[in-house]
This record gives sequence, structure tokens and C-alpha cells, in this order.
Amino acid sequence: MPSLMVKLYSVIFKYQQKHLLQGLIETPESNKSNPFGITSRPHESIAASNPSFTDGVATKDIRANPYSSLSLRIFLPDTAVTSSLPSSYQIINYGGYAPVEGRSHRKLPVMLQFHGGGFVSGSNESVGNDTFCRRIAKLCDVIVVAVGYRLAPETKYPGAFEDGFKVLNWLAKQSNLAVCGRLGAQNHIFDSFGASMVEPWLAAHGDTSSMPALYWDMGCGIVKSLKRCVLLGVSSGANIADYVARKAVEAGKRLDPVKVVAQILMFPFFIGRTPTHSEIKLASTYFYDKTMCKLAWKLFLPKEEFNLDHPAANPLIAGKQPPLKCMPPTITVVAEHDFMRDRAIAYSEELRKVNVDAPLLDYKDAVHEFATLDVLLQTPQAQACAEDVSIWVKKYISLRGHEFSY
Repeated sequence: MPSLMVKLYSVIFKYQQKHLLQGLIETPESNKSNPFGITSRPHESIAASNPSFTDGVATKDIRANPYSSLSLRIFLPDTAVTSSLPSSYQIINYGGYAPVEGRSHRKLPVMLQFHGGGFVSGSNESVGNDTFCRRIAKLCDVIVVAVGYRLAPETKYPGAFEDGFKVLNWLAKQSNLAVCGRLGAQNHIFDSFGASMVEPWLAAHGDTSSMPALYWDMGCGIVKSLKRCVLLGVSSGANIADYVARKAVEAGKRLDPVKVVAQILMFPFFIGRTPTHSEIKLASTYFYDKTMCKLAWKLFLPKEEFNLDHPAANPLIAGKQPPLKCMPPTITVVAEHDFMRDRAIAYSEELRKVNVDAPLLDYKDAVHEFATLDVLLQTPQAQACAEDVSIWVKKYISLRGHEFSY
């Protein structure tokens, strides 16, 4: 059974979250619509960004889209700047930022991270998400880009999903702009778009190499010489990650040079009209229970589209595209006391049936978001989960890492 601390925190969490959800439900429809959107609620505890390598990771916040509240927090591990080398190499300046002269700089894969919160709360800048992303950046040795997608009900479906795919497209553009800079074209191209168009940290340290990697295109063929991106979604963020992975498969080469090589679904926020065993047995369990889940989906889905078998909610409804056999390798994390566990397990099983590398990590005595909630982040289970995920992810990213010197 979960510890007494977990049980007490669950009671407090459920009280606060139900109060938030009910308040949003009762808000007049005229006050809910906000095309620009919001990415954080007033009650969230926000961690300030810090460009110095505190605890081995530097962070910065940027706005990827001036026409919406969509925001990004970039987590750069200090392993991107490694051993000393002779300072006889050309220094490339990206938008006012240049790697330190005389040092070797590693090109790291990029991981897009989508936070949880039932689509209605949470933030990419929250204390809990900041701590979690720092841990993942260090363990996986990747640059984490945490996506601050627009929340419901101010922005209904498919707003958050579209935000996720917009960031993947933005990442592809950033990769192309970085190549232009290395080819000496930055004076002609960067100036015409404005210096803010190129993100310096990604240009200098993101993996824009031509090292071999695996890519699943629309025909499920294997292509070489790719730029690696991993998707990680937590709770409702896992639904967004899975949508982005599907859209990436459909886009194929139109996303070049960025390719999604793997995805991590942590306690996905899946549900369906026909209840599973866990949805019956754990209907009143810890943290997110049946009542809260339904309220969250009512707030996220447009009224005319509300259906627990909506494609955003149920990953196994008939006719969903693309075919599962074309999906990237997918690791799924579930918890013993999670209301939503069975549907996530079923999805993982369906992926394995079509020969997708789709392992399942099932944690005993654990609850929904046990590895990402701020109050549980320092528990042995949370740390072990992050380590287990990193071991699997490195199969698809670390063997291709290499160093560049400037």
C-alpha cells in the first residue's frame, strides 16, 4: 500500500483539484474562451529559470509563438560542454551566443516534454516539472524542451495537441537555421528573419549531426542520417506526446531533419466509454479518480465532441491512424494504484503485437504521477523510475552521440 504521506497528500490534492475543476465547470462559457490561452494557473508554484549550471543543468525560457501563450523552457545539461581542447577552432556565434573557445562541445539529442495536469492545470515552469526535467536531462544526457501548451477550458481540444506538433515543427526549423549558420549563411538568412529566429542553445548544442539513427516513415521503412528527437509525456502530456508521434509519422520527410526516434508515456491520461477492470476497481483511488477524470475531459473537449471514446481519450478506438506498426519505440510507465493503468497496459500490448519495441514499467504500491509530482520526486520509487526510463532511452540516442570542437 502507498505510504501514509502519499495518502495524506492525495487527500489534499484531490480536494484542491476538484475545487479547481468544479470552479472551471461553473465558469460562464463566455469567460472560458481565450484564443491566446494561458499556460499556468495562479496556484502553481513556479521555479525561475537559471542560465547558470545549477546542479548541472542550465535553463532558459522562450516564446516560440508570439500569437499565443505557448512557451518553452530549455534544460541544457553541463555535459554539453566537456573537456578542454586546444583553442584553434572556429567559433560560431548564434544570435549573440557562442560556445566557450578552446573547449569541446557535445551535440546532444533533444527531448520534448509535455507536463501533466489533466489538460487544465500544471505548467512547464512549475517547481515539480522543473525538478523532474532537470533529473531527466542529466540521466538521459539530453537537452529537454519542456512545452508550456495552452490549458483548457480557455483553449479547448485540439489546442494543446496542436501546440505540441507546432513545437516539433519549430524544432525542425531551428535545426535548419543552425545548419545555415555553420555554412556561413547566417548574415544573409538570420538577419532577414531577425536574430530571435535562431535559438542559440539548440543551434550550438542540439544534435544536428548526420549520424546514423532509425526513423519510422509512413511506409515503416528505415532511413539513415537523421537528427534525433524523443517525446516524453506525463499524464495528459502523454496523450499529447502520442498525438505528436502519430503526426510525425504522417508528416514523414516533411519534418526533416528532425525525426522522432522514441517516446515515453508516463501514466497516460487514457479513458474510454467501456470501463476497464482498473477503472471499476480504482474508481475512487488516489490523486486522479473517475470523477476528476470525467470533469477534466468535459473541460478539455468541446461540448459537441464530448465522448470518452474520443480519439484524444481512447488510444485503441477503431480506425485511428497511422497503423500502430508505424509508431516509434514506446516505453509506458504505469502504477499499481492508478485508475487509468489498464488502458495504458492494453495500448502497450497492442504495440508489441505489431513488433514495436514497447516495454512496460509497472511499479508496485505506486500512484498516478508518482515519479513527477513535486512532493514525491525525492522518493526512491521516483528516482528508480527515472533511471529505468533513461536506460531504455539510451538505446536510441546515446550510441550515436559524439563531440564537436570549436
